[in-house]
Amino acid sequence: MFRPATIRIADGTISGIGRFTDQADVVVDDAHVLIPGLVDSHVHFNEPGRTSWEGFATGTAAAAAGGVTTVVDMPLNSLPVTTSPAALAAKREAAAGQLATDLAYWGGAVPENLGSLGELLDAGVVGVKGFMAPSGIDEFGHLSGAQIEAALSELALRDGLFIAHAEFEEFLTEAAGPVFTDFVASRPPEAEIAAVRVVVEAARRTGARAHIVHVSAAGALDLVRQAKADGVRLTIETCPHYLTLDADAVPDGEGRYKCCPPVRGRANQDALWDGVLDGTIDAIVSDHSPATADLKNVSDLGVAWGGISGVQTGLASVWTEARRRGIDLERILPLFTTGPAAIVRLSRGEIVREAPAHLAVFDPDAEYTLGADDLHYRNRLSPWVGTPLRGAIRETYLHGERVYTRDEGVLARSGREVFPHEQAQLSGYVELGTGIASS
Repeated sequence: MFRPATIRIADGTISGIGRFTDQADVVVDDAHVLIPGLVDSHVHFNEPGRTSWEGFATGTAAAAAGGVTTVVDMPLNSLPVTTSPAALAAKREAAAGQLATDLAYWGGAVPENLGSLGELLDAGVVGVKGFMAPSGIDEFGHLSGAQIEAALSELALRDGLFIAHAEFEEFLTEAAGPVFTDFVASRPPEAEIAAVRVVVEAARRTGARAHIVHVSAAGALDLVRQAKADGVRLTIETCPHYLTLDADAVPDGEGRYKCCPPVRGRANQDALWDGVLDGTIDAIVSDHSPATADLKNVSDLGVAWGGISGVQTGLASVWTEARRRGIDLERILPLFTTGPAAIVRLSRGEIVREAPAHLAVFDPDAEYTLGADDLHYRNRLSPWVGTPLRGAIRETYLHGERVYTRDEGVLARSGREVFPHEQAQLSGYVELGTGIASS
């Protein structure tokens, strides 16, 4: 519940929360809401190797503009893919000095490195990702059902986390042509539901922690509900595009709407929202997966690159739809903050004493039509360009330092690498007073 307060910050950490005073160093006016910095645990920044698609400089700038203060970068589509400690070291070197947000890392599980996943955990990744269908790039192979179980068995010995792109290849068909609903039909819900079932049962047998990324098929939710009720160590996420876009309303021949698994219809979307509200879905994250215009702006949806850019617009797009549905900000905000933070075991996403002073000033009533020039991506492509949105980030604070404003853009590159169970701190002292009420 939102209430007036003064947040005291020392050495980059929240040192106290007290009564509101308008004598604080920074005062947030009554029209805005001070929220925890968001955590986006699913981004593809593609550096090194495919920095023309995105990079740490542009990707973290876009994240800060969206109120995100911690991102977790996926093991692909960078080159090399992050399937070894050496590859992680190359990614860390590429990130140095570029970060407008804090950054953590996923590792990858591929057929070639099974049996060595502990080395990635030791190197500092928050978990490892595997695909159950072709990933789209040759250097990141997918796993069979038996290999999924082998990975979970290996990780269970270390209490490590396995995250799954849950689609089964045997249910997928070739997509071709510009008709969006034809593309959707090529990746049916059954591909996802069957794959989720395999992960659930493997997690049940091994006792490992498992997480399903970008759940699009609402038909999988009952499986998840039952698994959680049975004590299976399972979490799931969905994405803004599944909660806000309707496949039947997507224009044909527009590659910027293509992602895998695909955006589905309105009834499916309604059921996903039920999963948000009843707690089945643990997190809403972007799956920010950009590419260059020549790969995305292709009318043949069988050829266009599959991925949606959304790290900057996640909260605004979902808040726009939530308001339309009569859902309060307090209901969705944990799925952008403590939900993803808990999945990756980082102490983020709360305004509490001793937490990192990661904060954002949000204007829940701002109305605007998103333009390409508003985006900080390297390639300014988004399915929400031209869409009326509600809600805008006015300022973002990282470790107590203002790193972004809507008027001035990115002000600092003071982001840090973070690892499970670690806390980062900065020196300095400021106070933010906020006289806000619930939106």
